[in-house]
Parts: sequence; structure tokens; C-alpha cells
Amino acid sequence: MMKMRGLFVLALLVVAAAAGLAARGADAAGECGATPADRMALKLAPCASAGQDPASAPSSGCCTAVHTIGKQSPKCLCAVMLSNTARSAGIKPEAAITIPKRCNLVDRPVGYKCGAYTLP
Repeated sequence: MMKMRGLFVLALLVVAAAAGLAARGADAAGECGATPADRMALKLAPCASAGQDPASAPSSGCCTAVHTIGKQSPKCLCAVMLSNTARSAGIKPEAAITIPKRCNLVDRPVGYKCGAYTLP
């Protein structure tokens, strides 16, 4: 009886470990690598006002965050700007996609298709 219980516990541990590895592999396939876009969107906190009003000037902290995310990849920046986290924080996609241009980022992905939007 004890041997069966030990084997059962061992089998559960193997299944749990395999599930954990599979989940990590799925995260690595995301737009932002191993970090989910919703978690990466937390870095856009300094962009709260710039992400709501396309006429406002983004702060230097916002521009730094956008530049850092954008350097990772345009696909990641797009996913972050359109993420549920950004939307929940009141970020409007039509305002957010203009932030790289408003920050005067020279290496911004001009013309990159981001959902229903194109980066200016």
C-alpha cells in the first residue's frame, strides 16, 4: 500500500513538472519573449496621461519605457499597447500608438501594422 502511494505521488510530481515546463515554453513563444505582454505593460505606467490624450507630451520616463520595449521588437511594443492591462489602465490604443512619434524616437517602427492601427 505504501509503495503504491509513493508511486502515485512520484507520478503526480512528474506530471506537475512536465506541465510547468510546457507552460514556460508557451510563454517564450509570446510577442515579448518569456514575459507576457500584459506584465510588460506595467512598464508603461509613466505613459498613463500620454496614452489617454494624443495631444499631451509624454514624460521622459514614458519615452524611456516605450523605447526599451520597442527595442525588444515592434511586435512586443504593439502587443503591450493593445494589452488588456494597458486598456484596463485607461490607455487608448489610438493614443498609445502615437507615443513613439511624440517621443521623437528615431528607431521607431514607422508604418508597422499594430492591430487595426498603423504606427505613425
